[in-house]
Amino acid sequence: MRPMQSSAHYQPSVAGLTLMEMDAAPSGQLAGVSAAWRKLLMQAEMAAPYVQVAAFEGEPGAGKHTLARFLFSRSPLAASSFQRRDAREWLVTDADPASIAGCTYLDRVDLLAPPGQGLLLGVLKALQDRPPGRAVVLASSQTSLRQMAAQGLLLPDLAFRLTAVRFAIPPLRQRREDIAVLAQTLLERICARYQHRPVLLGPGALARLLQHHWPGNVRELASVLETALLEAVNGIIRPDDFSLPSGVAPVPDTLSPIRGDSLALDDVIQHHVQYVLDLNRGNKLRAARQLGISRSTLYRILGNESFV
Repeated sequence: MRPMQSSAHYQPSVAGLTLMEMDAAPSGQLAGVSAAWRKLLMQAEMAAPYVQVAAFEGEPGAGKHTLARFLFSRSPLAASSFQRRDAREWLVTDADPASIAGCTYLDRVDLLAPPGQGLLLGVLKALQDRPPGRAVVLASSQTSLRQMAAQGLLLPDLAFRLTAVRFAIPPLRQRREDIAVLAQTLLERICARYQHRPVLLGPGALARLLQHHWPGNVRELASVLETALLEAVNGIIRPDDFSLPSGVAPVPDTLSPIRGDSLALDDVIQHHVQYVLDLNRGNKLRAARQLGISRSTLYRILGNESFV
């Protein structure tokens, strides 16, 4: 088991992963610098050596599967299989507690009808009677399982067992400071997939991304960036290249563009912090509050000290 880092010194590089680990991560979506996302990664890493059942709750595309893969990669079962299955299909075809091994990630347990809930409860009871370290069940839900139980929509015992270890992933609109880093990481992935030369986010492009509400979360961001890449001219993505609603006029971005192939994460973070500071007309206290960081951290970033 790897030595743990205290929360005071937990400093994920591009969301806690090395570049090699990011290559194995789903869609490169682990990138993030927000306090909420870093806290989730720290909690997942702390729980990984011991967890047998865990729940991942959040909106579609917010990163439930991504965080589950991260936890799995830090668990003693990391060298075993990771199977992603629809909860309803899995219960009908493969839910034999004696044969469960490795990691089983169940999509949409919140859609289970009462008979399916009873089946899953039986599986979890049997699983907890087995020696630990052989299998883990990770369940995803788009709604709070505990709230469902309180409303009579889910068996209370099932909700308690699933959420003994629980990760609630906030939507992207609640952690906007992650957008710049996510955009850079996803662009690199998309360019590599298409064997396309690196592209730049041109003036106003980042501001346009920051203005959007992102109802589809990180999944929507990846789709928007992929479309924009195909629309880009001379390796520059412009605000008009994004297929987004035009309810808010783009804000001119006077900062240098984010380069998808060479900017270090420190530079990307400083770029975004300076942008938020400019939006607040230099008010550091207000900018720090919007970024979800302390003023001392803000001063450290502006002073070009390493943040990650």
